[in-house]
Amino acid sequence: MVDYELARKLMVDNQLRTHHVTERRILAVMGRVPRELFVSAARKPIAYIDDTQPLGATGARFMAPPSLLAKLVQLAEVQPGDEVLDIGAGTGYSVAVLAGLGANVLGLEEDTALVAAANANLASLGVANGRVAAGSIADASGLFDVILLQGAVEIVPPALFARLKDGGRLVAMIRQGAVAVANVYVKAGTAVTARAEFNASLPPLVSTRPAEQFVF
Repeated sequence: MVDYELARKLMVDNQLRTHHVTERRILAVMGRVPRELFVSAARKPIAYIDDTQPLGATGARFMAPPSLLAKLVQLAEVQPGDEVLDIGAGTGYSVAVLAGLGANVLGLEEDTALVAAANANLASLGVANGRVAAGSIADASGLFDVILLQGAVEIVPPALFARLKDGGRLVAMIRQGAVAVANVYVKAGTAVTARAEFNASLPPLVSTRPAEQFVF
């Protein structure tokens, strides 16, 4: 039988810390959120490997590797009370992590079966400040302090920048050939500046289209 508590500790020590995740709140949250809850029964024994986890009946959707998710969340500088939009939320693990940082999180997911699973998972953990919805980006009302894309994209759909508050941060993996580059975008007034941080590999956010066709 897998000792999941030990697996979480080893994930934090051997994956997160060694990949320069230094934000103590992220280390603490990911050290207590049960990642095994968010994968299929067959994959529970390997829930803590530092690799993507296929989700859903087809495996077309996925959950990011622990170290990469932690690094992306660290770039976003999530603060308690932040309004966060988490695109490609899968079964809700990233939402649980972000909510554990004290943010109010709206996850979007294209697979309606995963949406139901995600909300059931979050409810089972008593997460009151995070939920997952299905639909297009237009279904997300209001403005956000942070937007995270859980998958690589060719470009950031321009409509997403309009969803950022002044001072808001958007974090995305931008595909460049065979790899992707983690970028953080910061909005100041009407201007958005970008900063490239590191290379990594992440499957595409398959539902992303050019701005005029951006639907789930």
